[in-house]
Amino acid sequence: MGLEIPFKLLLLFSSFSFAGVPAGAATAGLGSQYAQLLPYNNQRTSHFFNVKTFGAQADGLTDDTKAFLSAWNKACQATGEVDIMIPKGTYLVGPLKFAGPCENVSKIIVHMKGYLKATTNLFKYGDGAGWVEFRWIEGLTLTGGGTFDGQGAKAWPYNSCSTDFNCKLLPTNVKFLAMNRTIVRGITSVNSKFFHMALVECKNFKGSKIKISAPADSPNTDGIHIQRSSSVYFSRSLIGTGDDCISTGQGNSQVTITSISCGPGHGISVGSLGRYKDEGDVSGLVVRDCTMIGTSNGIRIKTWANSPGRSAATNMTFENINMENVTNPIIIDQAYCPFASCTPMGPSQVKLSDIYFKKIKGTSLSAVAVALECSKGIPCQDIYLEDVHLELATGEKQVTSTCKNVRAKYIGTQIPPPCA
Repeated sequence: MGLEIPFKLLLLFSSFSFAGVPAGAATAGLGSQYAQLLPYNNQRTSHFFNVKTFGAQADGLTDDTKAFLSAWNKACQATGEVDIMIPKGTYLVGPLKFAGPCENVSKIIVHMKGYLKATTNLFKYGDGAGWVEFRWIEGLTLTGGGTFDGQGAKAWPYNSCSTDFNCKLLPTNVKFLAMNRTIVRGITSVNSKFFHMALVECKNFKGSKIKISAPADSPNTDGIHIQRSSSVYFSRSLIGTGDDCISTGQGNSQVTITSISCGPGHGISVGSLGRYKDEGDVSGLVVRDCTMIGTSNGIRIKTWANSPGRSAATNMTFENINMENVTNPIIIDQAYCPFASCTPMGPSQVKLSDIYFKKIKGTSLSAVAVALECSKGIPCQDIYLEDVHLELATGEKQVTSTCKNVRAKYIGTQIPPPCA
């Protein structure tokens, strides 16, 4: 979907070090064997926190929200490196806002092995808020193989965004706001009420081995949404949702997406762009070595008609993408409308240029495998298609291309044939 939205762990082992050795043992004259267990001695301070020490029950019934927040607050006040432990178990939690800056902390590692379940009481969340939010933190690592379960099925009936331009936004599973040097690895997100994961104003973000899942008919359950962020890298992840597997919104630069398996869902999208005034430009996007399986779109660039302001999306490359029974493998839609009908007052004011589609192959469920519909007000410039080989899934006939307000440039194999 790619709606642009404003966005807004833990037993303290400070008295124990490795293997339960008392902190400061080496300096207390307790023996050289303890000093060997503390390789940095007093040169490095490391603190361990466990949510169960702060009262988390992990029974799936008791509200563990306060325990998580108390643990975070203690961790954020520590010095040096911090390890936050969420052991195996099922934790019922409401909205969690883990906020920095943690001024004296050099690194925070959240070892999430548990299964977190979101409260289904929508009155506890603000409009467009996240369920779990990380804000203004330097050097966060989130890992451990745990799961965020948004319990979205009870909230999806209240989603009116398919009919209401100004709909109330349901909670995102996990949001990252104004973060720097973040790593997310080996985490699962299921059945989010809205987006599964969202990045806003983040820098130097790396995500890998992420699993995201929601039913194909779940509304607006984008897998990963990226907005106003730079130096972002996602790789080796499995995403299947009811909306875009990954959507890159406005204001992004230097985003790389690689080795993603997408489906079901709406594919990997740029946008939607041009909905709001003063949107930032998009540049330096690379999507490569990805597979789309049974998705409604493959690679899609979507911008609203009648944009309230001008912006641009440029220098984007989509390379080595495999399409398996995809309805619209390659699509530029500059008259994007997610509603039943729209009456645009004017053309899109988003300029698209320097866009490369390379080594795109596979099967299309639609007779039109390549659809380039650019803005009449600002036609697309320097659109390149190189070695595109798409065939109709049924094998009955050759697929075709359509073009509007664009003179694409073609290199190498072209199936379907270029636009006339």
